[in-house]
Amino acid sequence: MPRLRVRFSRGLQLKFISHLDIMRLLSRALRRAGIAVAYSEGYNPRPRLALAVPLAVGVTSDAELMDVFLKRPVAPHFFINALNHQLPPGIEVLEIFQASPIQASLQSLVRFAEYEVSIKTEKSPPEIQEIIRDLLDKAELPWQHQRQEKVRQYDLRALIDDLWLGNVTDGIATIGMKLRCDPGGSGRPEQVAKALGFEEHPISIKRRHLVLEAS
Repeated sequence: MPRLRVRFSRGLQLKFISHLDIMRLLSRALRRAGIAVAYSEGYNPRPRLALAVPLAVGVTSDAELMDVFLKRPVAPHFFINALNHQLPPGIEVLEIFQASPIQASLQSLVRFAEYEVSIKTEKSPPEIQEIIRDLLDKAELPWQHQRQEKVRQYDLRALIDDLWLGNVTDGIATIGMKLRCDPGGSGRPEQVAKALGFEEHPISIKRRHLVLEAS
Protein backbone atom coordinates (compact mmCIF):
# COMPACT_ATOMS: atom_id res chain seq x y z
CA MET A 1 0.00 0.00 0.00
CA PRO A 2 1.64 3.30 -1.06
CA ARG A 3 2.41 5.72 1.77
CA LEU A 4 3.22 9.38 1.17
CA ARG A 5 4.70 11.75 3.75
CA VAL A 6 3.37 15.25 3.18
CA ARG A 7 4.90 18.48 4.50
CA PHE A 8 2.50 21.40 4.57
CA SER A 9 2.18 24.87 6.04
CA ARG A 10 -0.53 26.43 8.19
CA GLY A 11 -0.73 30.20 8.10
CA LEU A 12 -2.50 32.96 9.98
CA GLN A 13 -5.89 32.26 8.37
CA LEU A 14 -6.09 28.82 10.03
CA LYS A 15 -4.15 29.30 13.27
CA PHE A 16 -7.30 29.08 15.39
CA ILE A 17 -8.60 25.90 13.74
CA SER A 18 -8.63 22.79 15.93
CA HIS A 19 -6.80 19.56 15.16
CA LEU A 20 -10.07 17.74 14.48
CA ASP A 21 -11.23 20.43 12.05
CA ILE A 22 -7.90 20.31 10.20
CA MET A 23 -8.25 16.55 9.76
CA ARG A 24 -11.75 17.01 8.37
CA LEU A 25 -10.55 19.76 6.05
CA LEU A 26 -7.72 17.59 4.70
CA SER A 27 -9.99 14.57 4.25
CA ARG A 28 -12.48 16.60 2.22
CA ALA A 29 -9.75 18.19 0.11
CA LEU A 30 -8.21 14.80 -0.72
CA ARG A 31 -11.60 13.44 -1.74
CA ARG A 32 -12.37 16.46 -3.94
CA ALA A 33 -8.90 16.23 -5.49
CA GLY A 34 -9.71 12.72 -6.70
CA ILE A 35 -6.88 11.11 -4.71
CA ALA A 36 -7.69 7.50 -3.79
CA VAL A 37 -6.98 7.42 -0.06
CA ALA A 38 -7.08 4.04 1.68
CA TYR A 39 -9.62 3.55 4.47
CA SER A 40 -9.43 1.69 7.75
CA GLU A 41 -11.41 -1.51 8.20
CA GLY A 42 -14.31 -2.12 10.57
CA TYR A 43 -17.79 -0.72 11.14
CA ASN A 44 -16.69 2.92 10.88
CA PRO A 45 -14.07 3.19 8.11
CA ARG A 46 -11.94 6.35 8.19
CA PRO A 47 -9.41 7.71 5.72
CA ARG A 48 -5.91 6.59 6.68
CA LEU A 49 -4.30 9.92 7.49
CA ALA A 50 -1.92 10.52 10.39
CA LEU A 51 -0.45 13.81 11.55
CA ALA A 52 2.92 13.79 13.29
CA VAL A 53 1.99 16.16 16.14
CA PRO A 54 -1.20 18.22 16.51
CA LEU A 55 -0.48 21.94 16.25
CA ALA A 56 -1.59 24.03 19.22
CA VAL A 57 -4.34 26.55 18.52
CA GLY A 58 -2.86 29.97 17.76
CA VAL A 59 0.41 28.59 16.36
CA THR A 60 1.43 28.75 12.69
CA SER A 61 3.78 26.33 10.97
CA ASP A 62 5.99 25.63 7.97
CA ALA A 63 6.66 22.08 9.12
CA GLU A 64 3.46 20.06 9.50
CA LEU A 65 3.88 16.41 8.57
CA MET A 66 1.16 13.96 7.60
CA ASP A 67 1.27 10.39 6.32
CA VAL A 68 -1.32 9.48 3.69
CA PHE A 69 -1.97 5.84 2.80
CA LEU A 70 -3.21 5.37 -0.76
CA LYS A 71 -5.11 2.67 -2.61
CA ARG A 72 -2.79 3.07 -5.59
CA PRO A 73 0.31 5.09 -6.50
CA VAL A 74 -0.04 8.76 -7.41
CA ALA A 75 2.46 10.95 -9.25
CA PRO A 76 3.96 13.49 -6.80
CA HIS A 77 3.36 16.42 -9.16
CA PHE A 78 -0.30 15.49 -9.57
CA PHE A 79 -0.76 14.98 -5.81
CA ILE A 80 0.64 18.40 -4.88
CA ASN A 81 -1.20 20.35 -7.58
CA ALA A 82 -4.53 18.57 -7.18
CA LEU A 83 -4.56 18.86 -3.38
CA ASN A 84 -3.42 22.49 -3.26
CA HIS A 85 -6.19 23.36 -5.73
CA GLN A 86 -8.74 22.10 -3.18
CA LEU A 87 -7.20 23.62 -0.05
CA PRO A 88 -8.34 27.01 1.30
CA PRO A 89 -5.99 29.98 1.87
CA GLY A 90 -3.77 29.40 4.88
CA ILE A 91 -2.80 25.81 4.16
CA GLU A 92 -0.48 24.60 1.41
CA VAL A 93 1.32 21.37 0.52
CA LEU A 94 5.04 22.18 0.22
CA GLU A 95 6.59 18.81 -0.62
CA ILE A 96 5.99 15.08 -0.40
CA PHE A 97 8.20 12.03 0.17
CA GLN A 98 7.78 8.32 -0.31
CA ALA A 99 7.61 6.47 3.03
CA SER A 100 7.84 2.74 3.64
CA PRO A 101 4.43 1.13 4.29
CA ILE A 102 5.98 -0.87 7.18
CA GLN A 103 7.78 2.06 8.81
CA ALA A 104 6.85 2.97 12.39
CA SER A 105 4.04 5.47 12.81
CA LEU A 106 4.92 9.08 12.09
CA GLN A 107 3.84 10.18 15.56
CA SER A 108 6.19 7.68 17.23
CA LEU A 109 9.17 9.01 15.25
CA VAL A 110 8.97 12.67 16.35
CA ARG A 111 11.69 13.66 18.83
CA PHE A 112 11.92 17.47 18.77
CA ALA A 113 10.05 20.50 17.46
CA GLU A 114 11.78 23.77 16.56
CA TYR A 115 9.94 27.05 17.00
CA GLU A 116 10.42 30.71 16.14
CA VAL A 117 8.89 32.80 18.93
CA SER A 118 8.38 36.58 18.72
CA ILE A 119 8.16 38.36 22.06
CA LYS A 120 7.71 42.01 23.01
CA THR A 121 10.56 43.20 25.24
CA GLU A 122 12.55 46.18 26.47
CA LYS A 123 15.63 44.02 27.12
CA SER A 124 18.79 44.43 25.05
CA PRO A 125 20.27 41.54 23.02
CA PRO A 126 23.11 40.99 25.55
CA GLU A 127 20.57 40.82 28.39
CA ILE A 128 18.47 38.25 26.52
CA GLN A 129 21.56 36.21 25.68
CA GLU A 130 22.50 36.11 29.36
CA ILE A 131 18.98 35.04 30.36
CA ILE A 132 19.09 32.22 27.80
CA ARG A 133 22.51 31.06 29.03
CA ASP A 134 21.32 31.09 32.63
CA LEU A 135 18.33 28.92 31.81
CA LEU A 136 20.37 26.46 29.75
CA ASP A 137 22.90 26.18 32.58
CA LYS A 138 20.22 24.96 34.98
CA ALA A 139 20.20 21.26 35.82
CA GLU A 140 16.44 21.36 36.38
CA LEU A 141 13.58 23.82 36.34
CA PRO A 142 10.57 22.79 38.47
CA TRP A 143 7.39 23.95 36.78
CA GLN A 144 3.66 23.55 37.10
CA HIS A 145 0.87 23.95 34.61
CA GLN A 146 -2.78 24.31 35.54
CA ARG A 147 -5.46 23.14 33.14
CA GLN A 148 -8.98 23.60 34.43
CA GLU A 149 -8.83 22.17 37.95
CA LYS A 150 -5.81 19.92 37.42
CA VAL A 151 -2.28 21.03 38.27
CA ARG A 152 0.62 19.17 36.65
CA GLN A 153 4.14 19.46 38.09
CA TYR A 154 7.21 18.60 36.03
CA ASP A 155 10.78 19.59 35.12
CA LEU A 156 10.54 22.13 32.31
CA ARG A 157 14.32 22.08 31.77
CA ALA A 158 14.14 18.42 30.69
CA LEU A 159 11.88 19.50 27.79
CA ILE A 160 14.32 22.13 26.46
CA ASP A 161 17.06 20.93 24.10
CA ASP A 162 18.34 24.33 22.95
CA LEU A 163 17.49 28.05 22.87
CA TRP A 164 19.00 30.86 20.82
CA LEU A 165 18.39 34.53 20.09
CA GLY A 166 17.58 35.42 16.50
CA ASN A 167 17.30 39.21 16.49
CA VAL A 168 15.79 42.13 18.38
CA THR A 169 14.05 44.76 16.23
CA ASP A 170 11.74 47.58 17.33
CA GLY A 171 11.24 46.05 20.77
CA ILE A 172 10.45 42.56 19.48
CA ALA A 173 12.84 39.68 20.17
CA THR A 174 12.83 36.55 18.04
CA ILE A 175 13.92 33.49 19.99
CA GLY A 176 14.54 30.05 18.53
CA MET A 177 13.53 27.04 20.62
CA LYS A 178 14.28 23.36 20.09
CA LEU A 179 11.94 21.55 22.44
CA ARG A 180 11.37 17.92 23.22
CA CYS A 181 8.33 16.46 21.52
CA ASP A 182 7.86 12.74 22.10
CA PRO A 183 5.54 10.35 23.97
CA GLY A 184 7.38 11.20 27.21
CA GLY A 185 6.62 14.91 27.09
CA SER A 186 6.43 18.03 24.94
CA GLY A 187 7.76 21.51 25.62
CA ARG A 188 5.43 24.47 25.12
CA PRO A 189 7.00 27.66 23.71
CA GLU A 190 4.82 30.02 25.74
CA GLN A 191 5.90 28.33 28.97
CA VAL A 192 9.57 28.53 28.01
CA ALA A 193 9.10 32.23 27.21
CA LYS A 194 7.64 32.75 30.67
CA ALA A 195 10.53 30.83 32.24
CA LEU A 196 12.86 33.28 30.47
CA GLY A 197 11.12 36.13 32.28
CA PHE A 198 8.79 37.34 29.53
CA GLU A 199 5.45 37.79 31.28
CA GLU A 200 3.43 38.74 28.20
CA HIS A 201 2.22 35.99 25.90
CA PRO A 202 4.33 35.78 22.71
CA ILE A 203 3.19 37.92 19.80
CA SER A 204 3.55 34.92 17.52
CA ILE A 205 4.74 31.32 17.58
CA LYS A 206 5.72 29.44 14.41
CA ARG A 207 6.78 25.81 14.21
CA ARG A 208 9.75 25.70 11.84
CA HIS A 209 10.85 22.07 11.90
CA LEU A 210 10.01 18.63 13.26
CA VAL A 211 12.98 16.38 14.02
CA LEU A 212 12.29 12.68 13.43
CA GLU A 213 14.21 9.69 14.71
CA ALA A 214 16.10 7.98 11.92
CA SER A 215 14.35 4.73 11.05
